[in-house]
Amino acid sequence: MPKPAYHILVCTNQRPPGHPRGSCGENAAAALLEKFGMGIEEKMLFGKAIVSTSSCLGPCSMGPVVIVYPDGVWYNRVKPADVNEILEQHIARGKKVERLEIPDAVWG
Repeated sequence: MPKPAYHILVCTNQRPPGHPRGSCGENAAAALLEKFGMGIEEKMLFGKAIVSTSSCLGPCSMGPVVIVYPDGVWYNRVKPADVNEILEQHIARGKKVERLEIPDAVWG
């Protein structure tokens, strides 16, 4: 297997219902992870990208959060319907999906 060019991290952290910070897990992060895994296979991107789960990445209220490395692009409120766009634009073409990117203002 070739070394993947991209590493996709999907936060699947699950907090108890009603927790004030919320969590990516309560916003369908498991379905998102599955969609990324299947999409990599379907689009024959295996070897170009790998997907992994992550615990809390910080901006919980903006979840599910997805990070694509080595580019360091953070995506927020990612839905399973967004996965194909991320795979086709960012992973296959190297162009980030700007509409999903976490704004720099979040980081202070």
